[in-house]
Amino acid sequence: MINIFSCKQPNHWRQLIQWLFFGWCVFLGVQFGLFVRHFESQGMSGYYPRPPGVEGFLPIGSLMSLKTWLLTGHFDTVHPAALVLFLTFLVMALLTKKSFCSFICPVGTFSEVTWKFGRKLFGRNFRIWRGLDLVLQFIKYALLLFFVKLILIDMPASALKAYLAAPYWAIADVKMLHFFTRMSTTSMLVISVLSLLSVVYRNFWCRYLCPYGALLGLLSMFSPFKVRRYEKACIDCGACSRACPQLIDVQNKARVSSPECTGCLTCVSNCPEKGALAISLWNRPVGGLLFVAIVMILFGGGVLTGMLGGHWQTSLTYADYQRLIPLAERLGH
Repeated sequence: MINIFSCKQPNHWRQLIQWLFFGWCVFLGVQFGLFVRHFESQGMSGYYPRPPGVEGFLPIGSLMSLKTWLLTGHFDTVHPAALVLFLTFLVMALLTKKSFCSFICPVGTFSEVTWKFGRKLFGRNFRIWRGLDLVLQFIKYALLLFFVKLILIDMPASALKAYLAAPYWAIADVKMLHFFTRMSTTSMLVISVLSLLSVVYRNFWCRYLCPYGALLGLLSMFSPFKVRRYEKACIDCGACSRACPQLIDVQNKARVSSPECTGCLTCVSNCPEKGALAISLWNRPVGGLLFVAIVMILFGGGVLTGMLGGHWQTSLTYADYQRLIPLAERLGH
């Protein structure tokens, strides 16, 4: 049965926004690929402006930039949009839960498509044994702890500044592009296995392996927004728990404080009883559409602040890219 878009359903708006962002990410990828191709062909192909938005795919470098900024006051000029977007997503997590994951992240969008395909294919999604599920969930936190220790604890400011000034960081976005356009057999095999696992199990990568999601999830626990169940109106039908993409047992909670909650509003949209389930702000229910609007305002406000503050366009020049991009294959080896 085809779901018809309803302006009154916040989850429908979320899915529309999600796909618009996915399309925008594809567009940015193509534009950036053409930009890089211009320099790889030594100017034989047409020139396309470099889209700063691709820096959103550099979270590890962004963490280094964040520590450098906090310790020295220096805001990275090589990939300033990376830090702007990273800060924006952190603020979004603190205020509107893991909304980055359910509204913006292209990996989250792809993951949602795969498990929905699996549900149609098998008639349901499978679940990993509860004990093993908890062990596997720890992996993403272990990966997060590794990066936190390596970057936030062990790396001194001098090492961070040296990295951010190195040629490798200058073309880290190009290396990221090459990962997808010149994918090794091993990388292709790993991505294929993860994709197949996501068909069988809901959000396999997001649930078990994504350290970025782990960080945002921990921050989201401080968010004033929570999904809240009102017991007097609840009819205990279990629709909310069955619908939750993150496998949270919403039906048996007064409010959802789990770091797995992405604020996707799927449970709210699937609740058949008016007033039984809502997204709440400090225990006061707010409209789902208002929550969607706040998510978009936070994202747009973060990007606009970066642009107006002069922290969006790279300081690298045409001549810098002309010199560095042909060396990309050798840098980092």
